[in-house]
Amino acid sequence: MHQVTTLGQAEAQRAIQVIQAELQKRGKAAVIAVADAHGELIALLRLDGAPLASIVIAANKAWTAARERKPSREIGQAARDPVNGFDLAYFGDPRYIGWGGGVPVVVDGVVVGSVAVSGLPEQEDMEVVQVGVAAIVG
Repeated sequence: MHQVTTLGQAEAQRAIQVIQAELQKRGKAAVIAVADAHGELIALLRLDGAPLASIVIAANKAWTAARERKPSREIGQAARDPVNGFDLAYFGDPRYIGWGGGVPVVVDGVVVGSVAVSGLPEQEDMEVVQVGVAAIVG
């Protein structure tokens, strides 16, 4: 029998709360998504004023980070490599995304889920999401 350790609702809420506070401190609006170890959504929050497109993008960043066990930006960097680049369509699912802001949550060397932020410039998405990951892993 195979057992999977995964994030739950309590961890998702903790990440969302600290990211929401950070966004409010910065005077920004974005979408926050938290996924389980399989990449499936546990929670999603769209702050007032966040772009509508960022709803799907945040969910896809979280899905990508959990499924690939690496930050979503790394997938995008590999795809954009001029020598060894590849089309993301080769992954076989349109949910794969290569923009920064999706980060796996690793506990004891195991990916237990992911957190993602979308709606800000990519670098800021990547900064803010780390606040949520830190709230989960300590």
